[in-house]
Formats: sequence, structure tokens, C-alpha cells
Amino acid sequence: MAEDSSCGRKLVVEVCNAKNLMPKDGQGTASAYAIVDYDGQRRRTKTKFRDLNPEWNEKLEFMVHDKEAMASEVLEINLYNDKTKTGKRSTFLGKVKISGSTVVKSGSETLVYYPLEKRSVFSQIKGEIGLKVSYVDEEPPATAPPVEDKTPAAEDKPPENPKEEGKKEEKAEEENKEDEKANEEPKPEDKPTTTPENIKQTGTEAAAASPAVETTPSKVENPPLAHTNHKLKQEEKSDRKRPDLGANDMDVRSLANDRSRSPFDLVDPMPFLFVKVVKAKRADNISGSSFYAKLVIGTHTIRTKSQTDKDWDQVFAFDKEGLNSTSLEVSVWAEEKKEDDQSTERCLGTVTFDLLEVPKRVPPDSPLAPQWYTLESENSSANEVMLAVWIGTQADEAFQEAWQSDSGGLIPETRAKVYLSPKLWYLKLTVIQTQDLQIGSVSEAKARNLEFYVKAQLGAQCFKTSRTSVGSPSSSSSDNPTWNEDLVFVAAEPFEPFLVVAVEDVTNCRSVGHAKLHVPSIERRTDDRAQPKSRWFNLVGDESRPYAGRIHVRVCLEGGYHVLDEAAHVTSDVRAAAKQLAKAPIGLLEVGIRGASNLLPVKTKDGTRGTIDAYVVAKYGPKWVRTRTILDRFSPRWNEQYTWNVYDPCTVLTIGVFDNGRYKRDEAGKSGTDIRTGKIRVRLSTLDTNRVYMNSYPLVVLLPGGPRKWER
Repeated sequence: MAEDSSCGRKLVVEVCNAKNLMPKDGQGTASAYAIVDYDGQRRRTKTKFRDLNPEWNEKLEFMVHDKEAMASEVLEINLYNDKTKTGKRSTFLGKVKISGSTVVKSGSETLVYYPLEKRSVFSQIKGEIGLKVSYVDEEPPATAPPVEDKTPAAEDKPPENPKEEGKKEEKAEEENKEDEKANEEPKPEDKPTTTPENIKQTGTEAAAASPAVETTPSKVENPPLAHTNHKLKQEEKSDRKRPDLGANDMDVRSLANDRSRSPFDLVDPMPFLFVKVVKAKRADNISGSSFYAKLVIGTHTIRTKSQTDKDWDQVFAFDKEGLNSTSLEVSVWAEEKKEDDQSTERCLGTVTFDLLEVPKRVPPDSPLAPQWYTLESENSSANEVMLAVWIGTQADEAFQEAWQSDSGGLIPETRAKVYLSPKLWYLKLTVIQTQDLQIGSVSEAKARNLEFYVKAQLGAQCFKTSRTSVGSPSSSSSDNPTWNEDLVFVAAEPFEPFLVVAVEDVTNCRSVGHAKLHVPSIERRTDDRAQPKSRWFNLVGDESRPYAGRIHVRVCLEGGYHVLDEAAHVTSDVRAAAKQLAKAPIGLLEVGIRGASNLLPVKTKDGTRGTIDAYVVAKYGPKWVRTRTILDRFSPRWNEQYTWNVYDPCTVLTIGVFDNGRYKRDEAGKSGTDIRTGKIRVRLSTLDTNRVYMNSYPLVVLLPGGPRKWER
């Protein structure tokens, strides 16, 4: 079946080389070849005979049928020892799995060495394989009518008996599977118990050993070995989109397939009264006046924005537990200006709702449509207002954008927020030496003992090398101060535009010259196997000295490391900066932030009593979440739920409770500061997969009188 090329994207896998392979031929060497599988397509490299460090440098291309599903696809590379010439089975040398989400666009790929993985716990595997993986977006070719040619060329003829060849390959694969099972399977008394990891590995072996679908070969450099039916691929799309979840695959899969679960199943539903005010219609159609709506529920009063010709389209969410009335009154007011520029307000009418008759709505129910309601007034009965009133929960789609009564309304500092930390890289600058420095005219005494150092600045980070002394200008070393020192910066995406490198003259207390290095174009490397190339840059002085010499440096962005932005013993992310080295997530962490109790007052309200405006910050990996601020409550209830992707179980989730002091400003217009009231840490290695934990953790805060705890 022909491949669907309408997507216009190709995956390019360059199999470069392998190192330190395990000898498998009984003579201290191996004849290795690689089989690459992607999305039902299979390619094979040539065999490198009797070489434990083979080099292929072959490019294999695969069609990407679905761009959106590419991130969930898995690229699998298997190495085998070729023994077909001796009539024996090919032995397994190792495998590598690469998630489609780590594939970069063509031009950004680098050589990455992946350690070879075992196929089972009894496999004898070692070594690594070097790959370059990228994708290319191409425009689909123009369709042309097919030209029928009933006389095929000699080189395009299929083999005389393709069925027999297919049977031979299938028989050889079955023999290989039986031999490996006999060699690697333990004795019955030593056989390990079945675990999810063994189940996953067995499934992988079975998939690798499945017979290939027969196709008509063509003369290309790397012909495909198998093509799966595109229709079958579409039927199995849901299974392919699920990433490799590692040892807990079975448990996480059962949890993900539970359709009865909702995004708020770990927290309690909180009832809110929602009022959506859309617009008003006036009977007399007097232009030039503005309108606003006022909502009154007992002692709660709130008004919309004043609009002239535009709709309000505002949503209000009232905490139902804090309401002290059973009726809602909505009134529309007109602001009219008189000739003396004095404005007057006139009520156009009111409409009243009994809260006991308000309908309830819980997603995935369809949203409640706004309706026109007649405003009751003594003057006119033709004025109308369009609004919708319903009772929902914090899971309602309108909740995040609504005016919230328990958070003070539409204050930006009190609303819930999710944000990501920038990706960090180590930027390594090696200062080697300078040449042809234009020092200028200096006295002979000073020229005999000149001192220089190099200062590099990236944003607010500034580092200096040590000082280097040189002799008089007539000596051979005067123009070539040498350092060979490394300066390491932390660069955050999006990068600062330039890294500024300047040479300073300590003797004369002035700058000799500087050079600007464009940070986004700096070479990125993923390992320490090859040093980046060093470069010469011209130094620029002041306006009178456009050329002040040149400097020799080596600079690169180190992508093989993770920049530690938190303490090592409580880290939540250990992934390398380079996307090519990232692994697929092994599971999903769900956290329901329910509430706190018995919090301590940290400030005074109106100068009479203590209070606290509490919110919660949770941090795991690069993702930070902040709940909404609950004003003036010592036992707030947030009932918000968030999720994180987990890449390593040996990580820590950090949760802290703070008092919000930024939403109020003093007389000078300055905002206050937030006060940390306590925090907890949860180690993911202590949690079981597919299990819900509901605990109260004590919050610890250090006060002048000693530590104090309260339950969270």
C-alpha cells in the first residue's frame, strides 16, 4: 500500500556509528547492522563485518502520516549481529527507543549517543549508538495523472517466488526467537515473578518478531522492510498516541481509560452562584447615555462596567456558602449627563430570581443560554436585560474568568495561575588569548608591566578572568596575553541577544575593546566527546578606534546537563537541557489542593483584628501553579486540581502556603509583600501508582517564639 504523503513531513534518521559493542560471534568481535522501526515502517542499514566500533553514516527516511500524532510516536532502533553467511541466527546487540516529542527540526539536530538497552533482564548488552534524528517539512508534490506502462523494466520486476522468500524470513525469525528463548530463559526454579516491566518487555519482543508484510521491492539505497496497512494504523492510533509509561504501564493505562473520572475528582465540589450579564435593551433608545447593571444578594452588592454601545458580557461567581439571602436582584441603571455636565443615575427596572428555583449545571452539561428578561419599573415596562443565572461548581468553564466573591473580584494578584519556568542552559565561554591589542600611547614605565583581564557579561551575570601581566611592547609576548580560563553562565530561553566580551586594561583603568557574541546562534552540544570550534572575534573600541585587536574564544551551550535551580536533595526535574536527550514521561501526577485549617493571622484588618489572605503555590519540574487567594479566612477551601508529567520517580513535589500582601497598595502606591506561612514536600518515590492519597500535612513555620505547626 502506498504511503500517505499528504502530510508533507519526513523523519530523517542518520545512523552514524556505534561504540564498544558486545562480542557475539564467538571470536571476540561482531558484525553489526541496525533495523529502524517507525510508524509501521522499517529500514535496515548495511552490515559492518567484524567491527565492535562500526560506522554506517546512513540516512534513513520515514513518512510521517500524522503531524499531530508525531509527538506520541516512538522510534525504535535494534542492533543485531549478522550471522546469515554462516547459516546461524542473528543475535541481539541492543536497542534504543526515542520519543517523537524529542525530534527537532532539520538543521538543529546534533550527534547524540544513546546507551543500548537490554531486551530482557538476562541480555548481555553494552555499548552505545550515535544517531542524528530530525524531521523535514516538504510541500506535497503536484498530483499528475498516472501513466500506465504495461511493460515493466527488468530491474523493477519482482522476485520469481516472493512467497518462498517471505516464508524463509519468517522461519528464520521464528528460529531466532526459539534460540534466544532457550539461551536467555532461566530455569523453572529460578524464573522470576511476572512484573509489569517484564510484561512490557515481552510485548516489545513480540512486536519486533512479528512477520513483515510482503511488498514489491524497488531499487533504492535503503528499501523498506515492512509496511503496515494504513487503515489498520488508523484503528490503532489511540494505542500509539499513548507514550511509553515504563514499569507502571498497566496501572497508568487502567487509570487513564476510566472515563468516569473528571479533572476535579480529587477535590470536593464547591457550589457557586453564576450570573452572566450580557446586555440591556432600552425602550426609548436614547443615545449618549451609558448603562451598568447592579447585582444585589443580601449584603453582597456588585456592579458591572459602564458601557455605552458595547455589551457587558461579564460573569459573576458568588460563593454559595457565603450568601445570606435566598433572592437575587438584578437592576439596570442609566447614567445621563445634563447640560451643566452633571451626571444623574436612573433605574430602568429590576428583575428578581428566587435562588431555590435557579437551575443547576455541571459539566459536561451544555452551557446555559442567556435569555431576555423584562425589567419591572414604574415608569416603563419595555426595558429588557439579557442574562443567565445558574448554580455550578469550580469545574465550570466560566469560573476562571468570572468575578469571584471569595477572591475579592477581578483582582489579578488573587487569581489562580499556571506558569512555566524558562528552560535553562549552561553557557560555557573559554577565553584563550588576545592578539594585536591597540593599547595606545602609554608611558614607558607603565608599558613594562601591563595587566589585562577579560570581562564577560550576559544579562545581569558578569564574570572576570584572572589578571595577566605582559612585558614591554617590543617583547614577543606583549601583544598576546593568554588565559585559557573557563567562564560558565546560565542562559534562559528566550536567550539574551548578546554575550559581551571585553578586554580591560588594569594598568591604565580603561577598556581596550569589546566584542558581541550572538547567543541564539551559538553552537549547542549534547556531550563532551567533541570540543566546539574556537573562533576569533574583532574587538571594537570607542568611536576613534573601530579596531582594537582581536580575541580568541571557544563558546557553546551545554545541553547535556540539567541546570539545578533548586536544592539537589529536593529537586523535581533532572532532565538535560537539550531536547534530544529528553525521555518520554513515565506517568502523570495529579494533585488536588483541598484546603487548610487553623492558619495563624499574619496581619491586621482595619487595625482591629488579625487576618490572613491565603493561597497555595505548588512546584514540580518547570511547572508552577498558584491557587486563587481566599480572603480573610483561617480555614480556606480552594478545591483546585492540577496535573504534572512525571519523568523520574526520584523527584520531590513542593507545596507552600503564602499570605497575599500584593493586592493592596499603601498611600504611596506601593504593594505589600507576600509572607510564607509554611510548606511541605512530597517524595514521589514513596507513592504507589494508581492510588489516591488523602492526607493532612502539618505546615511548619519558624516564629520568634519557636516553631509552630498547624494542619493543612
